[in-house]
Amino acid sequence: MTKLITATLIATVLLLTPSHKSHVTLAGTCASHCGPRPLQFKPGQYIRVEVVNRTPRVLKLDRFPEMQRMTLEPGKEYRLNQQSATEPNISLLFWDDTGRSLQAVVSKPNFGTLRLELRPSNRFPGDRSLNILDDGRINVF
Repeated sequence: MTKLITATLIATVLLLTPSHKSHVTLAGTCASHCGPRPLQFKPGQYIRVEVVNRTPRVLKLDRFPEMQRMTLEPGKEYRLNQQSATEPNISLLFWDDTGRSLQAVVSKPNFGTLRLELRPSNRFPGDRSLNILDDGRINVF
């Protein structure tokens, strides 16, 4: 009799167990699924900012807090002098006079260089500024 009950229970479990992949979520660390680390420099580190215009149009740049306005021709590169990544926060505003959206692609090609490539974008409103915070973090808005 016990063999019949055991066989019935095993058969029931096998029949009721789903054969397709279930939607069970397992907790874990982001070690294998994290995105790239955000760009950051050491606070107080001197950095060189390179801005490259990858659009077919002339772009305008404003640098704060110095209130310095620049024009960047298509395909040209502009280098900002060494900037301290501490005080004050540095902001670089950029735009296209025709109102088209821009995409800002930031990279760190070497230890002390921040490269900002401005490309055409279909996203609206697009990216408009680069901020270097006094704690060394980089933000694109």
